[in-house]
Amino acid sequence: MKCPDCGFPEDRVVESRESREGDYIRRRRECLKCNKRFTTYEKVEEVPVMVVKKDGRREVFDLDKIRKGLYRALEKRPVAAKQIEQIARQVEEFVVSSEREVSTKVLGDLIMDRLKKLDKVAYIRFASVYFNYKNAEDFVAELRALLSQEN
Repeated sequence: MKCPDCGFPEDRVVESRESREGDYIRRRRECLKCNKRFTTYEKVEEVPVMVVKKDGRREVFDLDKIRKGLYRALEKRPVAAKQIEQIARQVEEFVVSSEREVSTKVLGDLIMDRLKKLDKVAYIRFASVYFNYKNAEDFVAELRALLSQEN
């Protein structure tokens, strides 16, 4: 950090304070050459996680889209909102801990796995959108596969 008065590149931090919101740090610095004090602000640069679509397009990860899909799949099902939010948090934790990109296939598989354990009807609802079935036979095949796993 260069001194704004003399341009000297070395200073010492006299005081540091986190903002009330906790999104930046304010530092009072003192130039080691001219002893003038100045203030700097540090903020973490957030690099958004990108979701890679099937067609190769990239979008910023949006947890609200995940929540909406979960609530839609679990609509009128005997599942508490707390359980839905737990799945959403698990997906978010996975995305945050992953690299800068995650594919929709990986996200979809993760959600499908959670829904299959939680509620079979919601799983089928989600699968019908996720797999984008072209005809009833594909849908019935998925349902049969699910039923055979139960037995």
